[in-house]
Parts: sequence; C-alpha cells; structure tokens
Amino acid sequence: MTSYRFVLCSGSSQPFSFCFKGFLGVLALVIALSAGGAAAQTQDPQDPWEDFNRAMFAFNDTADRYVIKPVAKGYVKVTPSPLRQGVSNVFYNLLEVRNVFNDLLQAKFGQAGKDTGRFLINSTLGVAGIFDVAAHMGLNRAEGEDFGQTLAAWGVSDGPYIVLPVFGPRTLRDAAATPVDWFTDPKTYIGHTRTSYEIKVAELVDTRARLLSLEQDIGADKYTLFRDIYLQRREYLINDGEVEDEFGSGLDDFDDF
Repeated sequence: MTSYRFVLCSGSSQPFSFCFKGFLGVLALVIALSAGGAAAQTQDPQDPWEDFNRAMFAFNDTADRYVIKPVAKGYVKVTPSPLRQGVSNVFYNLLEVRNVFNDLLQAKFGQAGKDTGRFLINSTLGVAGIFDVAAHMGLNRAEGEDFGQTLAAWGVSDGPYIVLPVFGPRTLRDAAATPVDWFTDPKTYIGHTRTSYEIKVAELVDTRARLLSLEQDIGADKYTLFRDIYLQRREYLINDGEVEDEFGSGLDDFDDF
C-alpha cells in the first residue's frame, strides 16, 4: 500500500516565551471551540474536535498546495540529488541531539550511546553532518525520539487528536510536548534572526521535497486518511516498532519537525 506523509512544522526562531505563549493560546482556542461544539458528533472517539480539525487541515493543506509544494518542486528541479541528500543529512544529524535527550529520559542508554556516536562522528568526519559516515561504520540512523514519545513511556495518555495551524497534526499529549521539542532543537539557539528563519525555511522545503515521490491522487477522504496514518505512526514509534503497522515503512521523515 502506498504510504502518505505530510509536513509537521514545529519550532520557532522567536524567543521561547513568545513561542510557548502562542502555543498555549492555540491550545486554549482548541479547547474553547470543542466546549462550544460539544453537541457535534464524530464517529471516531479519538477525534472529538473533528470540525475544528478539518478546518485547520484545510488551511494547512491549502498553504502546502499553493506555497510549500511548488517551492519544493522548484528545489528538486534545480538542486542535484547528491546535494539534496547532503542537506537532508545535516538536518538528520541535528535531530540526534533531541534523540539523545529523549533516549536518556526513557532509560534507553544503549540507543543514547549509538545516537551520541552518530552525532559526534557525522559532525566531525561527516563534515557537519553532510555525509552519513556513521552509517558506514555500522551506526544506522534510528527511528528517532521526541518528548511526546517520552511522555508516553512515562504513562501519559495520548488524549484527543488535534490539528494545529502550521504545526499540523498532534495528539493532545504530543501538542503539550512540542515546546520541549523546540527547546531541545539546536537550531533554536541560532543567534542571528535572519539566519534562523532561513534555516527553518530550508528545513521545511527539504522535508517537503522528500515527500513528493510518495504522492498520488488519494480520491477518498484525505483528512481521515492522514489522521489514521498519523495515529498509527505514533503508536508504531511509541512501541519501538513492536506493533503491526502497515503505514510504518518508508515514514522515516514523518517526525522531522
């Protein structure tokens, strides 16, 4: 079965207090709307805020269709494949910092050692992560860890499914974890504002470009399909692949943001 992916945007080059307050404001809006529309019915108990979520999904999908996707297509057209792979490798390498942080919080000390080794090797021998030297040394890139997975390991339930503007799909648990993921992202600490924005845009375009080859006409309810893929993918990651997940294969980029 063809796998589908979509961009999950997170992080901000704004000060942390601004990012966190804005994020809490979005959550407050979601909760308020859900309380006001309690009479609305949904067939999926994981999606009690479906009307709001569909509106946000349509907003994000429109932005992708008319802005992000065309830019990604242009990027693929003018940039040689080896160079694009090098750019992707740099962003993968930076994510190892977040991986190690969450490995330790989940007591995955063996994986923390491997991810630390990958980061050190690729940051030096791999020329700031452009080349994945660690993979050639037997340290293959893992699925990755984020704070939402850590909260799940600590026993926090996932909560309702929500779609945030720009940030994309989340469970309530993953939404609450987003500020911590932002805080543990090395790109957050780039001091030069313009450079920070440029790197964030480059990361978004690079991620979107990797998804182009997976697309085809869906035909069915796109919102429902993407919701189910997201929830199954999160279950797969939280259980370290110990669940049957037909969507898991080929979704390595799904949690890049």
